[in-house]
Amino acid sequence: MARILAKNTKPEIKIRRLLYSLGYRFRIHKKDLPGKPDIVLLKYKAVIFVHGCFWHLHDGCRDGTIPKTRTKYWTEKLTTNQERDIRNIKKLRRAGWKVLRFWECEIERKIAKIQQKILRTFTQNQ
Repeated sequence: MARILAKNTKPEIKIRRLLYSLGYRFRIHKKDLPGKPDIVLLKYKAVIFVHGCFWHLHDGCRDGTIPKTRTKYWTEKLTTNQERDIRNIKKLRRAGWKVLRFWECEIERKIAKIQQKILRTFTQNQ
């Protein structure tokens, strides 16, 4: 468990590299925003969360499942994570922020779709 990173994970770095290559500049892990978003694009008033499929219970993903041992503990912990995510996203949207969520499995397999989504989201503002 000690080896599990909360910041600067491989999927997060992959998204940051993609954004930078597209010409977007950003801040990371802003503590003054709800949920400490992984990536913050101030110019576009947008935040990006990069979620691990296991830790945030990604629906329909093979990694987004409750372990078969200590089921009660994991169910409580992972559903609490999901509830917190929803609360933080609502707070950000109420404050006028655009919120993008990318899943670990999505980043590994569908980076072209993520790039299209980013471009659509940020070109609409201009």
